[in-house]
Amino acid sequence: MSKTPWLILMAALAASPAAAHVYLEGKQATVGGSYKAVFAVPHGCSGSPTVKIRVQIPEGVIAVKPMPKAGWNVDVVEGQYASAYDYHGNKLTSGVKEVVWSGGNLPDHNYDEFVVSSFLTDSLRPNTMLYFPVVQECEKGVSRWIEIPAEGAAHSHEDKSPAPGVKLLPKP
Repeated sequence: MSKTPWLILMAALAASPAAAHVYLEGKQATVGGSYKAVFAVPHGCSGSPTVKIRVQIPEGVIAVKPMPKAGWNVDVVEGQYASAYDYHGNKLTSGVKEVVWSGGNLPDHNYDEFVVSSFLTDSLRPNTMLYFPVVQECEKGVSRWIEIPAEGAAHSHEDKSPAPGVKLLPKP
């Protein structure tokens, strides 16, 4: 194999959005169903290790349960929902609004994943994007992956801090 295809592949990977910011591994999820959100963290902050990940849970995402991670503490911030949601015959009016993993150390040259299990309510609109703003704190510096495009717009290459998003699909 010549070096040229290898160099092209490496350049493409380096330029891809996945190589640049915290992102969701799954690109699609179905409204009215369970959703396992896997947040991929491909690097630290300008060479500094990641020590905390904070994920904001959008309205309409309920029954959130974070996956414990060895070497990290996991905490949740709870609050009131904008409306009540039906979940397996129960009305939920409050729940997890933010998940925080802290106390670990993810070196800049390593990759890791942070996972939450959830349910996407029928109040969410199919064929739209659902965004989960993430703040990545490092030993030195902070990266805020919180930019959400205007309704109907998509992230552009000019976005410096895009929030991870998932495309919502209608129920089958």
